[in-house]
Order: sequence, then C-alpha cells, then structure tokens
Amino acid sequence: MLTVLAFLPAAWMSVLLERQTGGRFSLGDAQGTLWQGSAFLGGAPGADAAVTPLLPGRFAWRLSPLVVLGTVDAELSNPAALSKPVKITGGWTAWTISAASISLPAERLTALGAPLNTLQPSGRMMLDWQQLQIARQGQQVAMTGTMRLTLDDIASRLSPIKPLGAYRMTLEWRGQQAQLQLNSLHGPLLLSGAGRLDRGRMQFSGRAEAAPGQEQRLANLLNLLGQRRTEGGKDYISLELK
Repeated sequence: MLTVLAFLPAAWMSVLLERQTGGRFSLGDAQGTLWQGSAFLGGAPGADAAVTPLLPGRFAWRLSPLVVLGTVDAELSNPAALSKPVKITGGWTAWTISAASISLPAERLTALGAPLNTLQPSGRMMLDWQQLQIARQGQQVAMTGTMRLTLDDIASRLSPIKPLGAYRMTLEWRGQQAQLQLNSLHGPLLLSGAGRLDRGRMQFSGRAEAAPGQEQRLANLLNLLGQRRTEGGKDYISLELK
C-alpha cells in the first residue's frame, strides 16, 4: 500500500480538480506523481477532446504525504503566471492560502456573458489576494478574504479606440457569496457598478459612459452595450447581468 501511494500518478490531480470544480477545469500533460508533479491548467475536455491551456506556463506542485493523516502542506508555483509560490496549509476541511497574484488573459472574460461577450475584450489582467481562508461546508466550499481584479490597457474588437481604459473589480468573499464593486481607473470608456457572486452565479448592475469629450468617438460602441438612459441631463448605458 505504501508503494502504491508513493507512486500515484500526477493524473490523479486532474481527477481531483475536475471533481472539486464541477468539471469546469482540468489538467493537461500531467507529469510526475500526486506528491510532486506539474501540468498546465485547462478547461475540462469533452469526450475524445484535448485539454486547451487557459493560463500561461506550467503549474508545479508539492504535496506532503502527511495529507493522509489529515495535515495539508502544499505549494503551487508557476513563474509564468504566479507572482510567487502559493502555500496551502490546513486539514481535511479547512485551508489557508497565502497571498499572491496571478496573470490572466482578458479574453477569458467573455465567458461571463453579456456585455463582456459583446465587447470581446483584450488586454492585461491581474488577480491578487491577501491571505484566504477556505472551508468545506457539506458539498460546498466557503471562502473568507478579499480579491482584486485589475484590468489594464483593455481594448475591444468592436472599437478602433485602443485602449479603452483600465478598471478594478474588488470581491469581498464571505462564505459562498462575494460582494463585488467595479470602478474605472482611467480611460475614455468609464465603467462602474456593483453586484455579487452567489454559488457561482453573478448578478451585476452598472453603467457605461464616455469620459467628457469622448462621446462621439464611443457612440457606436456604447449603443451595442445596452439600453441608453438619461440621469441629470447626462446619457449613459445601463449594464445588467442576472
């Protein structure tokens, strides 16, 4: 039994990841063992389909064998995506994740639906977080902590104006829900709003508008995003995601 445990293939990590994410993610080209290996992160494939990488670089992991006794001590690294190695400690039902940040492709935002799938954004994204607390609650996972998603030099295939701006979304996680706030940092296209994530479902209410002097340049793009409304004599576009 000890020999079998020592040489469990890294492919088992893919099985665990697919199970914990409801089949949304998987690992491709897994090498090594369950205790020390590497792979790239991708979407879970369908039958006879290859795993397509979602993030740059390969993720390497180290998992202490003490996990079989209920003590989790793991480390995850990827110099191409992570700012520094992420340490995961805890037990079978609760874990602490160390602070870090990860680079993400802006093109993946289209998966969140309208209006992002209409914008088809490109640019740079960085997700950073302070220490996170995660706990299993039955079949669900609860998280406590703050995340920030910074979007820089964002552009759209629908607009010749590049870039459209820079934005920041803050997520305050409390259990299985997160309150989110979107603000513009700079740029001709101003976005703002608030909403929440509840068990993987997003609700968002916000607005898009042109910075002063940019109304004519952004008129066509704004008309594609949603319904035009007026408040205080100023036009804006209502953004709703339910």
